Amino acid sequence: MSTVPTAPLGDKRTVRIQWAPSAAPRIRKALVEDLVSREVLPQVIDEAEIVVSELVANAIRHAKPLSDGAIRIHWKVKNDVVEVEVSDGGGPTVPRPAPPTTWAPGGRGLRIVRSLAHEWGVIEDPNGRTVWASLGGPSRRRSH
Repeated sequence: MSTVPTAPLGDKRTVRIQWAPSAAPRIRKALVEDLVSREVLPQVIDEAEIVVSELVANAIRHAKPLSDGAIRIHWKVKNDVVEVEVSDGGGPTVPRPAPPTTWAPGGRGLRIVRSLAHEWGVIEDPNGRTVWASLGGPSRRRSH
């Protein structure tokens, strides 16, 4: 199944892609191409690419697909801020950063998201869960 933008015009994009481990690289490509075409700052594009990769990987690993067997990725750009959302069918646990460990093979995804995003959160609804992050705005680690 190919990525199909359902909102091709304006400042918002939505892509639904079949639930599969191959979803993350395909979503990354669509997101990066769109942000480059909008002349988003390269650092923000890099951060958005990392964050969407982590959110999609977490959704595939820890949750189930939406009712149509897909995962939904939505993003918008406003005033050099990129907001990304990854929606899935929910899972048994609430997404939260794992405690730091030196040798664990995984568990760093939401810590990475938290370190790059100036805001992030989880929205639960009857049809599933959306994890969102906002990049390129005010941040504790930026000196703007």
